[in-house]
Amino acid sequence: MKKEKILIALTVLVDVIGIGIVIPVLPFYVESFGAKPFVITLLFAVFSFFSFISAPFLGALSDKIGRRPVLVISILSTSIGWIVFAMANQIWVLFLGRIIDGMAAGNLPIAQSYLTDISRNDKERTENLGLIGGIFGIGFIVGPMIGGVLSSVSHAFPFWVVGVLALINSILVFFFLPETNANIDKTKKLSLNPITPLLKAAKNKELLPAYVIWFFFGMAAVGMHSVFALFLSKAFGYGAFASGIYMTFIGVVIAINQGVALKHFWLKKFKESNLTLWLMPIFGIGYFLMGIEILPIFLFGMVIITFSQSVLRVTLNSQIAGSAEANERGEVMGILAGVMSLSTIVGPIIAGYVFQIKENLPFILSGIYALIASGIILSMRRKIQNKILPEDVNVAPQDI
Repeated sequence: MKKEKILIALTVLVDVIGIGIVIPVLPFYVESFGAKPFVITLLFAVFSFFSFISAPFLGALSDKIGRRPVLVISILSTSIGWIVFAMANQIWVLFLGRIIDGMAAGNLPIAQSYLTDISRNDKERTENLGLIGGIFGIGFIVGPMIGGVLSSVSHAFPFWVVGVLALINSILVFFFLPETNANIDKTKKLSLNPITPLLKAAKNKELLPAYVIWFFFGMAAVGMHSVFALFLSKAFGYGAFASGIYMTFIGVVIAINQGVALKHFWLKKFKESNLTLWLMPIFGIGYFLMGIEILPIFLFGMVIITFSQSVLRVTLNSQIAGSAEANERGEVMGILAGVMSLSTIVGPIIAGYVFQIKENLPFILSGIYALIASGIILSMRRKIQNKILPEDVNVAPQDI
């Protein structure tokens, strides 16, 4: 593997380890401050809100000045945010840590743009984005394990560890990662208003259906993640360590599915557009099964969701990246991150609210979101059902 891919993989890995730690450990850490479930999910939402503000700007900035400097700033923000979070002694400091992290949360979209820059063809682009998916799997193995084990020292200790890892990563990227954006546009106009790129996205008839599908996909995924540990505690009596074990299992499935099966099975046997069409409703069914408070059924639904989500995340990203112009790729991926951030603002707030009414309602809602996305995909497919695409052309988002 090239040095550039290794460093990008490390960047994504540190990010995902942080996510992997957050899901099983954060609820119990925040509960030690006397917070209720709704406040816990607000911590997910506040990060997403500031990520929503920053991600499109950072993506466009990477088109203007390059991927490398923006990536360094973003990773440093992650490091500082986690360290502040770990040293908190009051709830408002917890929120401050998540705000700092969110204010420059461009790691993932810029990493995706970086890997797209160095891709020589469509297949390699999908495989490179699949690499990120494989790293997600590894991060979800390592992160929950770190969270589960280190939380036995203290609930704050895992966040110290991920903050230091991010600091080391920023130093490595600064000194060793080369610039890959060969289409730097120094005349590109930037906007600090996060609504501006979304309005631009809304006017893009080619990409708009993909953005809407991506929004509901994000709503489904984050709604479950934000209450996952709380649900396990309420429904089955599990604590942080057991939640970490379940998340580790999810990580193993993601790593195998995206790191091996995506390249050697899914992309060989099926078209990207067909994978999206078939897996989205299966994704929704998995959430309905998880909402049934019987452990074997819950686990079966979790497996279905993990398999389908890990493929969908890659195919959706690849289709959108493939349709973007080279000098707008960073901006498009930034908009995509902004749309995801918007879904992860709304999703946790709704999930936290309905969880307090009945603990399985967030899973039911996630299933509904996935079915809405499935309906849009099917509608778009019907509009182009008579269109025959050559084998070697990009699959555009409207073909989803």
